[in-house]
Parts: sequence; C-alpha cells; structure tokens
Amino acid sequence: MIDPARLSAFIASRICHDLVSPVSGVTSALEMLDEPGDSEMDQQFEELLRSSALKAAATIQFLRYAYGSLGLQAGTADMHDFKKITENFLAGLKPSIEWDIATDHLSYSHARLLMNLIMMAIDTLPRGGVIHAKVRNEAAGMTMTVSSRGERVKLKDEAARSVQGIEPEDGWKPDNIQPLFAKMICDSLEGEITAKQGEDVAIIMATQIRAEG
Repeated sequence: MIDPARLSAFIASRICHDLVSPVSGVTSALEMLDEPGDSEMDQQFEELLRSSALKAAATIQFLRYAYGSLGLQAGTADMHDFKKITENFLAGLKPSIEWDIATDHLSYSHARLLMNLIMMAIDTLPRGGVIHAKVRNEAAGMTMTVSSRGERVKLKDEAARSVQGIEPEDGWKPDNIQPLFAKMICDSLEGEITAKQGEDVAIIMATQIRAEG
C-alpha cells in the first residue's frame, strides 16, 4: 500500500503542519513582549501567548493519542480523558463536537480510530460546524459513525478513495495521508471504513470493528 518509511515521513510532516499555527502564535507573542510597549498591548500579547500555548499543548496531546504510542496501549481507555483530549483539541479549531457513545468498553485502539475519523470530519468543515460522533455495539461488531454538518461541508474525493486504499492521482502526501492512516487502524481492528458526501452532511463510518481492541 505504501512504504513504511514514506508513511512515517508523511505522518511526521502532518504533525509538524498541525503544530505550526499554535507554536507560531507562542513565538510571535514572545517576540512582541520583548519589544517596548504599553501595558495594554502587553496584556494582549500575554493573552495571545497563553491561548497559543494551550492550543499547542492540546494539539500535542491529541496527536500523541491519535498517531503515537498512547493509542497503542492495551486495556480500556478512560472515556472521560479521551473526550476531554478531543474537546480541548477542537477548542482551538472551528468545529464543535457532540458525543453519542453507547458502549461500556472502548479500548485505546478504538479511541485512536475514532480520533482519526474525527480528524477526517474536521477536514470537511473549512468554515466550522458540528461533528457528531456515534458508537454502537452491534451483532457484527462495533460501529463508529462520525457525521459533520456545517457551512459548505465537503468531503474531498481523494479522502473518500483513500479510505479504500486507493492512492490519489498525485500520490500520497502529508496533506492526504491521514485518511489512509485511519484505514490502516481500522484494518488492524478487522473493520471496514467508508466515507461519503450527502446533500448537507459528510459521513465517515467504520463497521464490523473487533470488539476487543
């Protein structure tokens, strides 16, 4: 599907891209605070520094779970922590999230998959909106449905193909590798993933997921 060395390089580039904005905010605020100014301006820069630092910390924590080793732990994930980490990450972005998780067991691998489905949903909402994350245990296995609604909601064609393992025409790149990564996580849980565009909604679904992550 893709060479592991290229995959790791593209994921690393994607992580760096996601951190550019909050880290740049921190450095800009520090530079401004070093310049002579009045107390009112300094207070604004301190607020920028604080908000950017919180956003950077939330992004790092989320990506460490979604991409890194935190999501590979054995056992049951703490549902409260998982939701809080995701909500903190989204607080620095435009979409909000609604939860509808009806299961007593969500492993770290399950949480990691759901986070990656949510990341796909974020990319469908350039102007913000609402993401609805639903999890159900069914006879054929666990089902995760992440839908996004908002102004100009748009699922990219290459994202819909990527979750089928189809390489984009221009090849894999840091900005299109994440849906493939989501598929790889879903495959490891013996599930199937689909993504489709509706009239005013984008729906990303993982079905027949192994109950034990």
